[in-house]
Formats: sequence, structure tokens, C-alpha cells
Amino acid sequence: MSEKNNTLPIGAKYYAMEVVKALIIAIIISLLLVLLSAFIIKTFNLSTDIIPIINQVIRSVSVLIASLISLKRSGNGWLRGIAVGFFYGIFAFIIFSLLSGGFEFDLSLLNNVVICMASGLVSGIISMLIRRN
Repeated sequence: MSEKNNTLPIGAKYYAMEVVKALIIAIIISLLLVLLSAFIIKTFNLSTDIIPIINQVIRSVSVLIASLISLKRSGNGWLRGIAVGFFYGIFAFIIFSLLSGGFEFDLSLLNNVVICMASGLVSGIISMLIRRN
């Protein structure tokens, strides 16, 4: 009897590892940027009305930087960027919900994941264009 090898092709494994690496980098960057923004808001007594805007900027910048650092192989940059954005949106929700002490499932979760995916799409395309040149 011959056994079939049901493993992923080598290219798919590398793509998956790039997405995981980008996810870890994005989470670390966002944690650092959240700490920095909290310090700035507290130090300069800024209004708390700007916090949602700052959070969206932090998410987008984190996904962009992580994609630029991690997505190095050519091909399907847009798809890998979307994957990075999707998984980052989910993991960021879990981590920041644990830090805040409670999970709140509402429309803002869907909004954040979609914005992260759009940011990942653009970031994946940019990273592939940079690698090509």
C-alpha cells in the first residue's frame, strides 16, 4: 500500500510562514504604538475622542510595516496581505480584549477586521512592487 503525501507544496509553506511572521511583527508593533499613544495622550491631555482614529491608524501602520518586512517572495502579495490583515484583526481583537478585561462582540469588530484586510491588501501590493524594483 502506498501512502499519499498530503502535505502542502513548498511554496505554500513559505507563504504561510511569511504570513505568521508578519502577524507576529504586526502585533508587536501595535502593542508598542498603543503604549506610545497612551503616553502621548496622557502627557498632553488630549481628548479621548481621537482614540478610535489613533487605533485605526495604528492598525494600518502595523499591518503595512509587517507586510513590508515579511512578505518577500514574489506572487500573490495581495492575497497574503489580505490574510495578514484578517488574522491580525482577529488576534488584535483577542489580545486587546484580554487586556481591557472583556470581550465585546459588535459591529466594530467586523469594521476593524475589514479595515485591517483592506490595509493588508494595499500593503501586500506595495510590498510586491517594492520587491520587484
